[in-house]
Amino acid sequence: MRAVLQRVKRASVTVEGNITGAIGEGLLVLLGIEEADTLEDMNWLAGKLVNLRIFDDEQGVMNRSLLETGGGLLLVSQFTLFAATKKGNRPSYSRAAPPAIAIPIYEKMIELLSAELGKPIQTGVFGADMKVELLNDGPVTIVIDTKNKE
Repeated sequence: MRAVLQRVKRASVTVEGNITGAIGEGLLVLLGIEEADTLEDMNWLAGKLVNLRIFDDEQGVMNRSLLETGGGLLLVSQFTLFAATKKGNRPSYSRAAPPAIAIPIYEKMIELLSAELGKPIQTGVFGADMKVELLNDGPVTIVIDTKNKE
């Protein structure tokens, strides 16, 4: 799995003119899924996302997690995170899991993240043409790959 997480003041997803998910302060997470992803990857990433200390404490130091701040989480599926750009100018998305595999993983991530946070998360619509709006805070943007745990 690959995730691009952005600390936001607010974020929302709109599909066909309707807002499907919106949060105030918290994390916008763009999630790419590949066929090799396992439950171990999902559990590790869910724990990392809610516990990563990237929110300011009282002294303005990034020392608090999403779990500690009580912020929201907006999860958006994004197969283009597995774009291969080595050859030519048209990206290949062959590493991205097909919907039959990706949808159950995406749904499991929603379940795991909601459980980790102790409240429902917000989402986009898998496979839809989504319009994502955000006000990045910082900006703080981090890329996480479960196959390359740096």
